[in-house]
Amino acid sequence: MNLPLRIALVGDYRATAVAHQAIPAAIQLATQATGLTVSADWLPTKSINDIAALKHFAAIWVVPGSPYENDVGALLAITYARENNIPFLGSCGGFQYALVEYARNVMGWADAAHAESQSEGRIVISPLSCSLIEKSGDIRIRPDSLIARAYNKLTTHEGYHCNFGVNPAFVSQLAEYPLRITAWDAEDDVRGIELPDHKYFVATLFQSERAALRNELSPLVVALLKAAAD
Repeated sequence: MNLPLRIALVGDYRATAVAHQAIPAAIQLATQATGLTVSADWLPTKSINDIAALKHFAAIWVVPGSPYENDVGALLAITYARENNIPFLGSCGGFQYALVEYARNVMGWADAAHAESQSEGRIVISPLSCSLIEKSGDIRIRPDSLIARAYNKLTTHEGYHCNFGVNPAFVSQLAEYPLRITAWDAEDDVRGIELPDHKYFVATLFQSERAALRNELSPLVVALLKAAAD
C-alpha cells in the first residue's frame, strides 16, 4: 500500500480566515481529481526552527495569513523548498514572503523587507494603492509558464484578501534573475511568479484555493500535488 503524500501547510491556522476554510476543500477536490492519497498537515510557523521540521514532506504550501507568528519559520520553509527542489506553492502571504526570501538569499539584498512588519530596509513588499480585501479581478497569464500549464488557459478570475503587493520599484530588478513574473492583473501589476528550473515553485498574490468554496478545482493545487507525486 502506497503511503500518502505529506503536504506541509505552513501558516498559523485561523478558523475565521476564508482561505484557511478553503484549503482543506481545495486539497480534497484535487485528490479526487488526481486519484492521489494525500495527508495535509498544518505546520504552525512557530514550530519551524530548523529544516528537521520540513524533511518528511513531499511539498510545501506557505498559506495566507501574514504577518506570521514566526516570520523566520515561514522564510526557512521557502528557502528549504527552493534550494531542495521541493514542490512549493505560496498564496497571498506566501507569495509576498517568497519574494522577500528570494531578494535576501538569491539577489543578496540582506535588508529586503516587508512593509507590513518592517519600516527599514529595501521594501520589496509595499502597501497596495487600493486594498484587495475580499476583492476579485481578472488575471493575465504568461504563455508557456507553470501557471499557464496548470490552468490550460491564459486568463482567469481570482479572489484576494490582502493589502500588500510587489513594490513596483522592485520589478525591474527581478528581470536580471531567473525568477520569472508570469501573472499580472488588468493594470499590469505583478500577481504571480515562478522558478522555471524548479520542479514546481509557484506563488500568487491571489488565492486560487478559494475556487473550492464554489466546489471548483484550484489548478495550482492540482499541479502542486502532481509535482509532489512525480
